[in-house]
Amino acid sequence: MSKTYFEARKWASFALKANPEFNTLADVDFIMTHLLNLSKVQLLINNQAEMPAADLQLFENVVNEIVAGTPPQYAIGKADFYGMSLEVTPDVLIPRVETEEPVDWVLENTESRSNEPLKVLDIGTGSGAIALAVKQNRPEFNVSASDISVSALRVAQRNANKLGLNVQFIESDVFSNISEEYDVIVSNPPYISESERGVMGESVITHEPHLALFAEDDGLAIYKRIAAGLSTRLLQNGQAFFEIGYQQQQSVIDLFVAANPELSVTARHDVAGNQRMIKVAK
Repeated sequence: MSKTYFEARKWASFALKANPEFNTLADVDFIMTHLLNLSKVQLLINNQAEMPAADLQLFENVVNEIVAGTPPQYAIGKADFYGMSLEVTPDVLIPRVETEEPVDWVLENTESRSNEPLKVLDIGTGSGAIALAVKQNRPEFNVSASDISVSALRVAQRNANKLGLNVQFIESDVFSNISEEYDVIVSNPPYISESERGVMGESVITHEPHLALFAEDDGLAIYKRIAAGLSTRLLQNGQAFFEIGYQQQQSVIDLFVAANPELSVTARHDVAGNQRMIKVAK
């Protein structure tokens, strides 16, 4: 049965009504614009026009996937981050809006040197979100990004190619294949404790890569490994920025101070007032 764009949007809104996190008309429009490569203006102009049969079938299939529990970004294959549209697959975490705040912090702290060829490393890059956001806003920087997952690096490379951004991607388990020193290191590593698995959303547990979510030692294992090698990988006056779990601030600060007593550690809360970031400076 044929539908206009308006009718398809109305149908999708009803179908998604039971979804606790993705059920508004804006969410429906996110699906339609990203899936069919339409701007919001085009969607508005064509609101009463009949959808092409192939587009309608594709749209309905994706909505049904989301109704069945697939995260919308995986169903569409795209996610928004820092003004970019990124490819996402189940090999990478879906970029979260809260991860834009560590990017903000990096950009704020490098504003005075934005025209210098600073060396930047993003550890655990996943889809490439952080590295690509930094490179897009600091084109003079030499940005590298690492991940233990080859599949994730393939996604990140495709995103870099699509955006026309020159980022070097490195297969590495933390610093295992990293030999250079950097002015800026940034990371949103796995930091969820296995003990928290029971309180996490079913969609996250079922669909997102556990390698990028969970860490041993109450979620601190990767921070400990980064802290152990950080001093030798930071250039003089270098800075490292980390996203952390909302209850991990003091634990993460303590382990970085213990491993690097000569470095200074600063904490920063996110816009919601949660403990979500630290900076380590040489």
